[in-house]
Amino acid sequence: MPVLPLQFFTRPDVVQVAKDLLGKYLVTNFNGEITAGKIVETEAYRAPDDRASHAFGNRRTNRTDVMFSEGGHAYVYLCYGIHHLFNVVTGPADMAHAVLIRAVQPIDNVEFMLKRRKMERLERRLTAGPGALTEALGIRTAHTGLSLLDPTGPIWLEDRGEVVLEENIVDSPRVGVAYAKECADWPWRFRIRNSVWTSPAK
Repeated sequence: MPVLPLQFFTRPDVVQVAKDLLGKYLVTNFNGEITAGKIVETEAYRAPDDRASHAFGNRRTNRTDVMFSEGGHAYVYLCYGIHHLFNVVTGPADMAHAVLIRAVQPIDNVEFMLKRRKMERLERRLTAGPGALTEALGIRTAHTGLSLLDPTGPIWLEDRGEVVLEENIVDSPRVGVAYAKECADWPWRFRIRNSVWTSPAK
């Protein structure tokens, strides 16, 4: 399947990229075990004016340095010391935009995803939520900074020909960003309408 090209990620409008990632496929290959899920929920984060962004005010640290890379890289960070959260860096270099992948629909090698999650049957909690999907797909903070453009690498994104129309996208405020003042109400969380694989509505 076609891997998403560099120009998909380097567009400056992170909100549009977050919408366009819906219906695309997040694929991993670790030790020959290929797993994939269709992206059904995303959140956009925009530096420097977005108080919810780790790079608010163009804050550059060891953790956020990868956000200033050219679009098409992985930004994976640890949340609450437990959950590995996977983000797609977008925009030109030094723009520090990113899209958090919040949920995927499990598609390829579901049995191995269940094994990773220590689950016996297929249900929404397998991949609904940013910490759940990274565990199911094997993504960890060690993978931050990886290029997402290489289909021979461990993580990439594919276009399998599905188009999600604007009327089938639900927007709402992002999750867990109450600290971000006026930015907390920005409707930058995007879900595929009627998907049973999105994380619970807030």
